[in-house]
Amino acid sequence: MARTKTRTKPERTETEQRSREDMPNPVWFKPVMFGFMLLGLAWIIVFYVSGSLYPIPALTNWNILVGFGIAFIGFLMTTRWR
Repeated sequence: MARTKTRTKPERTETEQRSREDMPNPVWFKPVMFGFMLLGLAWIIVFYVSGSLYPIPALTNWNILVGFGIAFIGFLMTTRWR
Protein backbone atom coordinates (compact mmCIF):
# COMPACT_ATOMS: atom_id res chain seq x y z
CA MET A 1 0.00 0.00 0.00
CA ALA A 2 1.33 3.41 -0.94
CA ARG A 3 2.00 5.95 1.77
CA THR A 4 0.64 9.42 1.31
CA LYS A 5 2.86 12.35 1.94
CA THR A 6 1.79 14.42 4.89
CA ARG A 7 1.49 18.10 4.30
CA THR A 8 3.26 20.35 6.67
CA LYS A 9 2.12 23.88 7.24
CA PRO A 10 4.79 26.51 7.02
CA GLU A 11 5.55 27.83 10.47
CA ARG A 12 4.64 31.43 11.06
CA THR A 13 7.39 33.57 12.36
CA GLU A 14 6.80 36.61 14.48
CA THR A 15 8.97 38.61 12.15
CA GLU A 16 6.45 38.37 9.31
CA GLN A 17 5.44 41.71 7.94
CA ARG A 18 1.90 42.72 8.78
CA SER A 19 -0.11 44.31 6.07
CA ARG A 20 -0.94 47.98 6.52
CA GLU A 21 -4.59 47.06 7.12
CA ASP A 22 -3.73 44.77 10.05
CA MET A 23 -1.60 47.29 11.90
CA PRO A 24 -3.13 49.18 14.83
CA ASN A 25 -3.79 52.90 14.66
CA PRO A 26 -1.17 55.37 15.81
CA VAL A 27 -1.50 56.74 19.34
CA TRP A 28 -2.72 60.14 18.12
CA PHE A 29 -5.60 58.75 16.05
CA LYS A 30 -8.25 58.29 18.73
CA PRO A 31 -7.77 61.72 20.43
CA VAL A 32 -7.89 63.49 17.06
CA MET A 33 -11.00 61.56 16.03
CA PHE A 34 -12.89 62.41 19.21
CA GLY A 35 -11.47 65.93 19.10
CA PHE A 36 -13.05 66.57 15.70
CA MET A 37 -16.40 65.25 16.89
CA LEU A 38 -16.36 67.37 20.04
CA LEU A 39 -15.12 70.47 18.21
CA GLY A 40 -17.99 70.19 15.71
CA LEU A 41 -20.49 69.77 18.52
CA ALA A 42 -19.01 72.72 20.42
CA TRP A 43 -19.13 74.85 17.24
CA ILE A 44 -22.87 74.19 16.83
CA ILE A 45 -23.62 74.75 20.54
CA VAL A 46 -21.72 78.06 20.57
CA PHE A 47 -23.62 79.16 17.46
CA TYR A 48 -27.00 78.48 19.06
CA VAL A 49 -26.17 79.80 22.53
CA SER A 50 -24.66 83.04 21.23
CA GLY A 51 -27.71 83.81 19.12
CA SER A 52 -25.74 83.36 15.84
CA LEU A 53 -23.08 85.95 16.82
CA TYR A 54 -20.26 83.46 17.22
CA PRO A 55 -18.07 81.57 16.08
CA ILE A 56 -17.97 83.45 12.73
CA PRO A 57 -20.72 86.06 12.40
CA ALA A 58 -20.22 86.54 8.65
CA LEU A 59 -21.22 82.93 7.96
CA THR A 60 -24.62 83.33 9.65
CA ASN A 61 -26.47 79.99 9.35
CA TRP A 62 -23.59 78.37 7.45
CA ASN A 63 -21.96 77.95 10.88
CA ILE A 64 -24.22 74.94 11.37
CA LEU A 65 -22.84 73.33 8.22
CA VAL A 66 -19.28 74.08 9.32
CA GLY A 67 -19.96 72.44 12.70
CA PHE A 68 -21.50 69.37 11.09
CA GLY A 69 -18.61 69.21 8.61
CA ILE A 70 -16.02 69.19 11.39
CA ALA A 71 -17.95 66.51 13.29
CA PHE A 72 -18.38 64.51 10.07
CA ILE A 73 -14.60 64.35 9.65
CA GLY A 74 -14.44 62.71 13.08
CA PHE A 75 -17.17 60.25 12.14
CA LEU A 76 -15.36 59.38 8.92
CA MET A 77 -12.26 58.64 10.95
CA THR A 78 -14.21 56.01 12.90
CA THR A 79 -14.31 53.86 9.77
CA ARG A 80 -10.51 53.51 9.97
CA TRP A 81 -10.37 52.90 13.73
CA ARG A 82 -8.96 49.50 14.70
